Amino acid sequence: MTVDGLSHPHHWYSTNLVGVPTWVLASAEFNAHPQALHIGGTRAAHGGLFALLARCSDAQEASEVFVHYMSLAFALQTQAPWASPGERRRWRSSYIKLLQGWGLDSNGAAGAVLKGWVESRFGLVPSFHKQALERFPSPAWVSYLEEKVSSRYHNNNIYQQLDLLYEFCQWALARFQPFGAGAHIGAWRGVSREERLAAGDRWSPDGQHAVVRLNNVVSLSMRSDQAECFGDWVWRVTVPTSKVLFYPGLVSPVPLSGEGEVLAIGGDYEVDVRHG
Repeated sequence: MTVDGLSHPHHWYSTNLVGVPTWVLASAEFNAHPQALHIGGTRAAHGGLFALLARCSDAQEASEVFVHYMSLAFALQTQAPWASPGERRRWRSSYIKLLQGWGLDSNGAAGAVLKGWVESRFGLVPSFHKQALERFPSPAWVSYLEEKVSSRYHNNNIYQQLDLLYEFCQWALARFQPFGAGAHIGAWRGVSREERLAAGDRWSPDGQHAVVRLNNVVSLSMRSDQAECFGDWVWRVTVPTSKVLFYPGLVSPVPLSGEGEVLAIGGDYEVDVRHG
């Protein structure tokens, strides 16, 4: 491969913590034949949480147990009576604030931290943040790298919080099967003309099917009419449950739940064009 080829992030992969080679994890073949993924050591390090979750009778109870555990483990309740005035003033980044920030602007600081977490845990390099992340180095890459380590969201062990959110999501999908017993869920993504052109050229002759490279973490809608708000085209995407980080109703209070939004790990996906 040429040096010019290596300069494009589509060809970059790094080590990961899920035990599957990153190039395999990024492939459409993995999506067609997925396997369970776990972030190394997370469940073992928080065995008490999963022991408590095993006793839960429904998804709402499990959500409450998870939120309470996270609040204690990462000192998220800074307004507690025992907290000092300094502690109450301190900004403690939390998975909830991060998801809220993503919901407001996936290309903001919260989005950069979330993309950085996917890089660290799954080895997938982002392809877009404010603008296409193409040749390195570039101003676009500098901006992304600065934001993903900014203390605004990247503090209070935020990567470990996201590790637990992912593992809780995987546990809940297996335990309560909110989308049925299959290994996939169907979702929708609205895309602009620019994103469609940038996603790749592996299109069928009729332009209705393709394998496209999605960003390393993406928002998807559970309904096509919701996705229509975000672009001129709507893609039907089949997502392995092992690549799902968040789905509606997983955790309260997170505003993404009310919008039917799924967060999924990216890579190469087969898509069908249903509108446009």
